[in-house]
Parts: sequence; structure tokens; C-alpha cells
Amino acid sequence: MKKFIYLILYTLLSYGVYAQEVTLRGTVTAADDGMPLIGVTVVQEGTINGTVTNLDGEYQLSVPADASIQFSFIGLKSQVIPVNGRTEINVVLETETTGLDEVVVIGYGTQRKEDVTGSVAIVNSKTIENIKPVKVEQALQGTMAGVNVTTQSGAPGAGLDIRIRGISTNGDASPVVIIDGYQGDLSTLNPSDIETITVLKDAQAAIYGTVGANGIVLVTTKSGKKNAPTKVTINSSLGIQETSKKLDVLNATEYAVILNESYAASGLDLPFPNISGLGRGTNWQDEIFERAPIYNNDISISGGSDKMVYSLSASDLRQEGIIGRDKSGFNRNTARVSLGSDLNEWIKFNTSLTFTNIDRKSFNDFGLGSVLFNALNMPSTTPVYDGNGDYTLASTNLGIEIINPLAQIDNTYNDYNLKKWNGNVGFDFQLHQNLKATTRIGFNTTNSNYKSFSKIVDYGGKVFDVTRSSVFQNRESFNDYTFDAFLNYTNTFNGVHNFTATLGTTVYKTWGDHLDGTGFDVPNNSWDFADIGLANGIPDSKVVNSWSYDQRRLSYFTRVQYDYDSKYLLSAMLRRDASTKFGPDNTVAYFPSATLGWNISNESFMDDSEDIDLLKLRLSYGILGSDKIADYQYISQLNGEATYVFNGILVNGTAVGASPNSSIKWEQSEQFDVGADLKLFNNRLDINTDYFIKKTNNLLIGNIPVSGILGIAAPGAAGPTVNAGTVKNSGFEFAIGFRGRITSGLTYDINYNVTTLNNEVLEVNNGSGFIEGGDFGVGQPAPARMEVGLPIGYFYGYKTDGIFQSQAEVDAHPSQAALGAAAAPGDIRYVDVNKDGKIDASDRTYIGDPIADAVMGLNVTLNFKGFDFVAYAYASLGNDMVRNYERTQPNVNRLSYVMDRWTGAGTSNEVPRVTTAATANTLFSSFYVEDASFLRLQNLQLGYTIPKKITEKANIGSLRLYSSVSNLFTLTKYKGYDPAASSGSPIGSGFDSGFYPAARTYTFGLNLNF
Repeated sequence: MKKFIYLILYTLLSYGVYAQEVTLRGTVTAADDGMPLIGVTVVQEGTINGTVTNLDGEYQLSVPADASIQFSFIGLKSQVIPVNGRTEINVVLETETTGLDEVVVIGYGTQRKEDVTGSVAIVNSKTIENIKPVKVEQALQGTMAGVNVTTQSGAPGAGLDIRIRGISTNGDASPVVIIDGYQGDLSTLNPSDIETITVLKDAQAAIYGTVGANGIVLVTTKSGKKNAPTKVTINSSLGIQETSKKLDVLNATEYAVILNESYAASGLDLPFPNISGLGRGTNWQDEIFERAPIYNNDISISGGSDKMVYSLSASDLRQEGIIGRDKSGFNRNTARVSLGSDLNEWIKFNTSLTFTNIDRKSFNDFGLGSVLFNALNMPSTTPVYDGNGDYTLASTNLGIEIINPLAQIDNTYNDYNLKKWNGNVGFDFQLHQNLKATTRIGFNTTNSNYKSFSKIVDYGGKVFDVTRSSVFQNRESFNDYTFDAFLNYTNTFNGVHNFTATLGTTVYKTWGDHLDGTGFDVPNNSWDFADIGLANGIPDSKVVNSWSYDQRRLSYFTRVQYDYDSKYLLSAMLRRDASTKFGPDNTVAYFPSATLGWNISNESFMDDSEDIDLLKLRLSYGILGSDKIADYQYISQLNGEATYVFNGILVNGTAVGASPNSSIKWEQSEQFDVGADLKLFNNRLDINTDYFIKKTNNLLIGNIPVSGILGIAAPGAAGPTVNAGTVKNSGFEFAIGFRGRITSGLTYDINYNVTTLNNEVLEVNNGSGFIEGGDFGVGQPAPARMEVGLPIGYFYGYKTDGIFQSQAEVDAHPSQAALGAAAAPGDIRYVDVNKDGKIDASDRTYIGDPIADAVMGLNVTLNFKGFDFVAYAYASLGNDMVRNYERTQPNVNRLSYVMDRWTGAGTSNEVPRVTTAATANTLFSSFYVEDASFLRLQNLQLGYTIPKKITEKANIGSLRLYSSVSNLFTLTKYKGYDPAASSGSPIGSGFDSGFYPAARTYTFGLNLNF
């Protein structure tokens, strides 16, 4: 009996020894230089009990004496160390030679970065955190080779355009975005919810078949981590925005001098006989630009156990405009939940759900008659307010579209609201140790409404005059779902033959509807009563419109990946797509591709090359498609107009619109890429380079000439759309990154990338050989073209050759009278391009294009103890832009360069004379085309993390304070507001009618973790 009692006591005592808790301390250092590591995760294995190392690499954690502790840090090898009753464990972490083992999302699966054979670019959450973009697309500016992002406007909430390896179509050239496996939209995401953004730039995107031609952007959102303690993160910031640029225009005195000279040159009376008291007058830009706030707050909660992970987040963004404040405001609210669970040993469940609410107000911020257009052209001699305190009316001699810009803002009323739900539900089934099945469904459902109010207003005989109030309202619903089911088989044979096969199907369906209407005679002529239900006026014509759509796509795909001992790599893909967007003649298409790789660094003859961590060559070729076309072009649609006779009375009605084309088919992109990846010095130096050719065939060209018997000249009617164009993009990409440690606690990370691009149109088979687009001035021919042998969207106008200095020069030069006015000394001299002895419309030619020859980015990160510094810059070289914000009318204000005008022989060979007489100087020519190359410091940020010994006292995990400046400066010769802006249209971009400038923003914020 005693022995039994002793045995029980011994067991209990032993349990007490091993179950007791100890306070474990220690220091974590780096193996390569022995320096302490900050932010290493220290977690009791199998639990959520953990901490991170402080500025000195030290940690402290209470754990059971028999626990095991996991030490992990990005880029370094993790270690698991048993405590065994110890109270101090010092750890040395070695460099993870497999930044190479990093997993890359490639669509319907993942792959080790070392084994990737396609051209892939990645932006991670750290980069997004550094840039702190308002919209996700901004995180791609200058951070990825081969990816160019342009803004459509600097107004809050304005769209951005992503172009991957050039513009390859005359239609929609944007890439397709895949969010956690389903087709989605970047513009509605909260950037803080994103873990990684991966861009597939070459034939590897063929796994997405019909939507891969313009590239694929794969977004992986954040989720919880297994065996991680609950982490609460709060990010809060306040920013002050201001305009990054004002244009130098004439003040009141200078304006009067120029106008007097113009009138005198035409023999007219001087409009300002006495200019002595005019002074500087009104600076309309100072009147419309103001400082505006931007607030951004978000919170996230994440964590996980050994069976479940979770992540919840919410955000609130409020941004006012530097023009009009709340009249151009943008608010975005998001809420998101993500869950993952191991239901049992072979079934995993995951789901995410996101809600986005966007509220945006805007005004005419681009184009003829925009707010900035008016601000630049309003004379500085005109006051803002008249003697009664009302807005001063713009003079009728300024043209019918120029009005007081402050009155324009004040009389603009509109509101756009979007509510969107998107998310996914998926299951992974581990059917066998080598076979996994995945099923998932993702969806988007969006409802939006828009309301605008036109109040009765008199601008003094302008096109913006409103004699009858009205309210316009619309409702739209957009929905889609993506269903995927696929198998992944992975196995290794004989230890060297690594094989992965993917087989699956995708169903995609999108549908929606639209309804709009207009009501007249709004009560009290007020926005407060602007509602169709209250507007009782009788319309003069139809005021209600609607449409609906329903499109589907069924796809089957397969991919085989093979490598021999991680040396010789092969990936082959085939996708079959069937789409309702195309007629019965071309419903189905096939998209094959193949990629090859040779990992030279794994060859035996490289064993002695200690400094080379990776040397890999890549080759890819494939066919990709695009279905980004208007719906139902293969059938006749009743969207034209016609007049019928019924019982002897003319009746307006509906008729067939554009002629159908039952043979319409996919745009096909033939893509070739050869590249190399090199990692040196323990992964400290990273180099990637590619040469690519991207040739897109079967571009869709509308309004092809056909017999007049079809009635294509009627309103709303047009010729059919056919596949009749080809565009080729080719160029080089180069990216280099270098990271390391300089001295104790000082680390750096420097990345640079550059992409060159050559764009050429190879075919425009529409009868005329070109497609026109764009706008310049008033009543002038289309100034942009797509034509064989030239870049898409090039500028088509007159080439200039200086200024006529004398009548003798005019007489010796081919006549310019056919341009509308005979030349005189001081006028622009145009080039006789076709050498026929006269200057006329046939002398128009290439005078520039908006496509950059090269784009590049430079990103620098420094860390010193608790301080961190980041700088992001990007540049564009060789892109041209058209100065289209000057009204070609003698009485408007001018930019200050007009002070260097021609006033006599030898005074100027660049700026023509000023006159009120008719001249050919206002025709679209190279005089209005400027080099818009630029270098922009996009983001500069300095942060400081409060020492952990201070934050621990407040039970705070970490607290970082920072300040940043975005869009600090732009170096450019371009006279306009923003050389980085673009309308986004393949034919017609690069025409600046007064781009709303990107704001310079000063931000102060904090990052708080519990």
C-alpha cells in the first residue's frame, strides 16, 4: 500500500515540475551579422500564446516548462526549440535561402517561386502599407516592371487605368482582376485588406483563357494565421491635401497688354486704354483651389488556433476635393470577415465576405467647359463677384462655353452611391496525400443609384444656361458569380521527377439591369426637392430608358507542371471557353500555352558558386483571349431611330441600330517571353529581366462600310463590327533589388525597375486604313488615329517649322491659304509634308503619341532601430501630351508663355503673334504637343516605433507613429497640371483639357497593435 501511495505522490510531483510555468527570456540575432532582430514572432507551439522581440531583439514569455517555442521571421528560417524547464533561450536565425521556397499564386493553384517559369510580379502587404494608397491601383505605380498605372483625374474617387505590357487593343485594355479565386474589382477594395497582389504578365495567364489577353491581376486578401494569438490592429491617419501645381497665367495688367496688342494688330480700338490701375486682378486658380482634409481609419482583428483561422476588419475613408471640397468628395466604408476551418483531417472550409459602400460627388473636371478649363480661360480682369455680391457673369465675347468656375461649382448638384457585397465560399478536399479537390463559388452583387439636378440658372447666354429645372435619376444592378471545381494532383517519382496536374471547370455568369428617368420643374428650384416623384413638369420627349443583360461563360482547363530535380521546368496549359457574347459561328475558342525553365543554379557544376542562390532562364509562348466587347453584337438590336408614316402622319419610332455580325469572335493575343532570374549573396541581390512580344489579332473595329441599302446613315444606325485589326507591343523589362545591413541596427532595401515599350499597329482593315478618335478645340477634325505602322492613338496634325519672320519668308513658302487664312509674318509655319507645293489637310502627319518609351520606378526603405524611412518614385519617358486647355479665342486669358510672342523679326521663333484676325495658328499642330516625360516622388514617409518597454506598460503590443508626403514633387517640362494623367482611351488619350491635378497630401498617422 505504501508503494502505491509513493507512486501517486511521485507522479503528482513530477507533473507539477513539468507543468509549472516559467518566465522565458532571451535574445534573437541574425546569423549573417550577429545583429539583434526586431519583430521576431515568438509563439508557444500549438497555442496562441506569443509575443515579438523588441528593438534589442529581446523577448519575454510565460510558458509551461515542457513547452516548445517557435521563432519565426520573414526571410529567415523558422526554429522550434523545446523549453525543457529553462528560463533563458538565445536564438540565432539563419537566412532562408529559399526566398526560393516562397509560394506564388499562379491561378487555380500555387507554385514555389524557384519553380515559376512565367513572368510574374508581386506586391506584398508591406509595400502597400508603405505606400498607403487611397485606392489599390496606386500601389502598382512604379513598383512592378511591365505594369503602368495612369490616373483619369486627380479628383477624389476618380478611376485609374492599369496597362500591362502596353496597349494591345482599341477597346477595353484593362486586365482582369481575380480576388481570392473569383472575378472582382480592385477599385472597391480597402488596401489594408490585401495580403499580396500578383500580376501574370505573359502566357502563364492563358490558364484564364478568354480573359487573359490584357494580363491577370491576382489578389489574395488577408486571413488569420494558425496558432497565432488574437491580434488587433488599428490604423488611423489624417491628411491635408493641396494642389501640386498651378499654371502661370497672365495677371490683369499682362492680360490687358496682350489684348490691346491683339486688337491693335487688327486695327481695332483698344479695349484697355489705361492699364495703370489694373494690378494683378483675379487669380482664378487661387479662387478654386483650397486645402482639403482626408481621413482614413481601419481596424482588423485576426488570429487562429490549430483548427481555425479568422480575420475581421472595417474601414472608413473620407476625402474632400481640393476643388469644391464636398462637391467633389469621396467616402468609402468597408467591412470584411474571413474564416477558415479544418473540418476534419481531409476537409478544409474557407469563406470571406466583404461589404463596400461608396458615396461620391463630382463635377465637370475634364474636357471643354470643365471647371479648370474655365479657371484658366477666365480673364484676370474679371472679378469673382459683381456689385450685388452675385457671381460675375463671364463676358459673351469669351465664347459660349466659358463661365465663372465658382458659379459652375456652386450650381453643380449630383450624388452617386454604390453598395456592393462580394465574397466566396470554398472547400478543399484532401482525397489522397497526392490528390486535392477544390470547389468554390465567388460572387459580386452591386446596386448603385445616381441623381443629378440642373437648376434654373442664367450664365449670360452660355451653353450651360438652364431655362427649365430637371432632375435625373438612375438605378443599376450588376451581379455575377464564378464557380470553380478543379483537381490538383502532385507527386514525386524516384525523388527527382516532380509532377503536378490540374484539371477543372469554371462557370461564370453576369447579369444586371438599368433604369433611368428625368423629371422637370423641380419644386423651389432646389436640390432639397430634387426627386422625380416631386417634379411634375410635362416632358417634351421620352425621358425613361432601361436595359438589361445576361452573359455566361463555360470553361474547361488543364495544366501540367513538371520539373526534373528542380533543374528543368515545364508547364503546359490548355483552356476551352464558350461564351454567349459571341455568335453561333464562334461560340467556342481554345487557348494553349507553354512555359519552360532551366534552373542552372541547381546543376552540379554550380555547387562551388557560393554567391549564386538562383540562376534561372525562362521561356514562354501562348495564345490568350479577350471578350471585353459590347454585348449582343452578333444580333440585330432595336436601338436605332426612325420616322414612320401612319395614316399620313409622321411618327418617331425605333429601328435596327448597328448592323449585326454573326461571325464576330474573340480578340486573340499571341504572347512570347524570354527571361532570366538571378539571386546573389544570400538572396541580398535580386535581378529579373524579360524581353516580350505581345501581338493581339482580330481586334474589333466598328462601323465597317457596307452598302447604303442597309440604312447605316440613319440616327443610331451604323455598319457592323468585325475582327479587322492587329497591334504589337514589344519591349524589355528589368528589375533589381538589393537589401542588407549597413551597421548595427541599420538595414536597407532598394528596388528599381524599368520597362521599355514599342507599340505598333499592324492592321486596320476597315476600308479607310485608320480609326479616328479624340477631340481638340472646337469643330476641328479628330486629332488621334490608329493606323498601320504607327503607335495606337498617335497624334495626327500639322508639323510646324517655326514662325514666319518676314513677308519674304511667307512668299517663299508653300501657300497656307487652304488652311482657312493666308499666312503673315508672326504666324506658325507649317511643313509641306507631301511636297506638293501647298499646305492643306493632306499634310497632316504623325506629330507625337501618348505612349511612353520607358517607365520606371525606384523604391527605397531604410530601418534604424525604431525609425523607418521609405521613398517611392516613378518616372515616364517619351510620352507626349496635347495642351488642349487653351480656348482658341482672342479675348480669353492666356498662359504666361504668350509674353514671349513674336512682335517683329527675330523676336520669337516659337510663339506666334497675337491678333484678333483669323489665322491658321489655332489648328491642331505640333505647337500644342509637348513632351510630358516626368519624374514623380510619389511617397515619402518617416515613422518611429515606440520602444516595447514603454508600450508594454500600457498593454500595447506595438505603437508606430508616422508622417508622410505623397506627390511631393513632379519634375517635368510639361506646362499642364499633371503629365501622368490620361483619359484611358486607347485612341484619344493624352489630350489635356484641364486635368484635375493629383493632390499633394501631408499625412500624420499611427499604427497600433494589441
